[in-house]
Amino acid sequence: MWPLLALILLACPLLLLRLVRKPNQCPNKPPSPPKLPIIGNLHQLDALVHQSLAKLAEKYGPVMLLQFGPEPAIVISSAAAAKEALKTRDADFSGRPPAFCATKMTYNYSDVALVPYSEYWRQMKKITTLELYSSKRVQSFGSVRVDEVNAMLESLAFSAAKGEAVDLGEMMFTLTASIMFKIAFGTSFKGSMMDDKGFEKLIHEAEGLLGTFAAADFFGCVGWVVDKLTGLHLRLDRTFRRLDQFFQHLISEHMKSEKVKGEHEDIVDVLLRVHKEQVQLGATWFTMNNIKGVLLNIFLAGVDTAALTLVWAMTELVKNPDIMKKAQDEIRRVAAGKQRVSEQDLESLKYLKMVLKETLRLHPPAPLLLPKETTTDTKLLGYDIKAGTRVYVNAWAIGRDAKTWEKAEEFSPERFEGGPLDYKERNFELLPFGGGRRMCPGINMGMSTVELTLANMLHCFEWKLPDGMTSEDVSMEEGFGLTMFKKIPLKLVPVNFHL
Repeated sequence: MWPLLALILLACPLLLLRLVRKPNQCPNKPPSPPKLPIIGNLHQLDALVHQSLAKLAEKYGPVMLLQFGPEPAIVISSAAAAKEALKTRDADFSGRPPAFCATKMTYNYSDVALVPYSEYWRQMKKITTLELYSSKRVQSFGSVRVDEVNAMLESLAFSAAKGEAVDLGEMMFTLTASIMFKIAFGTSFKGSMMDDKGFEKLIHEAEGLLGTFAAADFFGCVGWVVDKLTGLHLRLDRTFRRLDQFFQHLISEHMKSEKVKGEHEDIVDVLLRVHKEQVQLGATWFTMNNIKGVLLNIFLAGVDTAALTLVWAMTELVKNPDIMKKAQDEIRRVAAGKQRVSEQDLESLKYLKMVLKETLRLHPPAPLLLPKETTTDTKLLGYDIKAGTRVYVNAWAIGRDAKTWEKAEEFSPERFEGGPLDYKERNFELLPFGGGRRMCPGINMGMSTVELTLANMLHCFEWKLPDGMTSEDVSMEEGFGLTMFKKIPLKLVPVNFHL
């Protein structure tokens, strides 16, 4: 409680300044819940911020104005509002909160996700989409995905032979980390300087810090003092120092063994090549810190989100055994006579893709996406929005909107049958990867891993709950940071399926 009291006392000068300023005139503000002096609406948020905001939106509407300390923020909770903000008025909603960048990026990583929309950002997006996540690049890493998925399946077969339950969260994290290490760094996760359970803890700590509503994000220097007192800055420094050391080690190792022309490049190789080309052109905008920022993005977005999607998919399937059987029947029909499902088989697995769409609808990995900021005075669904207003898109609430989805809380992949709705086609009812110019560029890379992994897990094994458990006992409780994880681990017993 004392940090909140300290914040209120320290923020009193800010309140006095606001009282003597001429108030901003905004004739048609969005609806807003009542707020308290100084802290605004912060007291109405609990640990699961996306759920708190969804409950408030039920009363105050799909475009809701909140006050986080002295900072105004709008929360978008409907497909129509998201479409207007991320498509029709995309340029107006393309900024990033400066405090978010400065507070969270301890080592000044000016990376593609966090920087304001600018020429630098456009150049970084070009590099990301053309060099890192192009269809050709995604396909070139197919053998890595196959090798690592096969290794995971062998481990599952070993557990199945002994009748042991496996922690799917740990196993999926190890799998996606192994794939990302090979793709991004050209090295094996096992035996690397990060090969321990502490690495998973480090990633979750980094994502938790990035998702934290820090006092400095809203109260400037006053909030910085509070974050210092609560230990938040110490945690930020410790976490990002470890990541910085790791990225520096990778870059140094790659610079010692520079790839010759024609040799297969991993992502660090690509970034170093681009850096060298820019230096030769006399450009100074793409530094080693920028490379670290891109690696941080790839690492946090590429490892945990894919693992979380797989865990939530298996959670829903084990709670809905009829749906699991239907998915398995399709997979085993398409891959009849094969020991493994290949990447070429995936295009024929229509129902599996519907299962994943439904999983992402109910369990988007980043439920609030990343915060934005308006770059100019604008409008949204007829409401006046001032420049510099923070913008939160509640993808979790949009995916559960009863006005859009029939039986919105029910897991029903069939709702996508025969329809054009897809997370890759700018349909704003389904926003697990965001939309507009800030849309995640790594969709194809991430979903290639998720589809191949889930297809093979359902093809090669039957799945049982540990003794004494029923599907009703499987917890759906969420944990929240930058990503939304399953709070209670999912443990299942694999049973070898004999083809």
